[in-house]
Amino acid sequence: MTQHALDDAIAFVQAHETPWPRDPTAAPAPGLSPWGVHHDDPPPYNRLRGPVHARGPQSGVARQHGKVVASWGEPERADLTFSVAKTYLALLAGVAQREGLLPDEDEPVVARLPGIGFDSEHNRPITWTHLLTQTSEWEGTCFGLPDTVDRWRKVAQDPRPADGPKGGARPLRAPGTYWEYNDVRINQLALALLHLFRKPLPQVFLDEILKPLGGGAGFAWRGYDDAWLELPGVGRVQSVPGGTHWGAGVSISASDQARVGQLLLDGGLVGGRQLVPKAWIERMSAPCAVAPFYGRLLWLNRSGLAFPGMSKQAAFMVGAGGHYVGIDPALDAVIVLRWLDPLNAPATIPRFAAALAGR
Repeated sequence: MTQHALDDAIAFVQAHETPWPRDPTAAPAPGLSPWGVHHDDPPPYNRLRGPVHARGPQSGVARQHGKVVASWGEPERADLTFSVAKTYLALLAGVAQREGLLPDEDEPVVARLPGIGFDSEHNRPITWTHLLTQTSEWEGTCFGLPDTVDRWRKVAQDPRPADGPKGGARPLRAPGTYWEYNDVRINQLALALLHLFRKPLPQVFLDEILKPLGGGAGFAWRGYDDAWLELPGVGRVQSVPGGTHWGAGVSISASDQARVGQLLLDGGLVGGRQLVPKAWIERMSAPCAVAPFYGRLLWLNRSGLAFPGMSKQAAFMVGAGGHYVGIDPALDAVIVLRWLDPLNAPATIPRFAAALAGR
């Protein structure tokens, strides 16, 4: 590691904070963008459906060889992290496999969980792997949001050209044959995991992941205001989304994000305890057959072009608003960037990679 280069990288990233206002209720000022991504949806879906809160400054953490080598901003502040939470769902699915609740991820979801939205002729073949790789083509409505609202969606990390207008009724393909970044389907995965565990996912994540890592301070995972259901034998519980597209979602500190990244880097092992099966962690970073830039709710760098400067073995959790958690085995490092202007990510990430590589 080169300390001078690391200091320069930190100065650069702090100078390029996201243009979103810090107060989500504030009207965009000159030079600022609207807070959130929901306003890009067609009505009536262009509104928040769950709670949100004010954010902190551009912040981050860098870890190397299992230790924190730098932190800046407010690394202990629990802030919304948008779609970084998708990866947390993949980790929860790994916990479910460890516990024997999900012995075969290639089993159709309906085989274990009938009656929760996988019973139609089109949805019956959908497997857990399809949901985890965003190739499910699930059709339906989850807590008032139809999957069509995110069809044709194009996100920055998707290297393919846009095929159509967002929200259009794209003809569905067979499950497993088409990749699409679709937050409604991710919410359906979260609902399925809730039924699988039969307990609130925030509690499972806190007990099975964050606390064993030595984290959890300020952590919260909230659901939409209307995302409540009765689980037979359990009672009234709230399903949570895999992001903050329509509000709610995960609030977590940069320090805890780095701890989760370290868990991935260490193959699911912490303090001699296998929190997530090693083979599951390895499969999370395996390229999806129809979208080799993506694993199991992780963005990959196999081409070396998605996240320049990082190795081809690197993987990233990415969330709107400028959230990046990079895990690079070649550097033995984890990099957490919060509230970075995404337009400056291509210039930021190589700076940190070079500093940690000692270049």
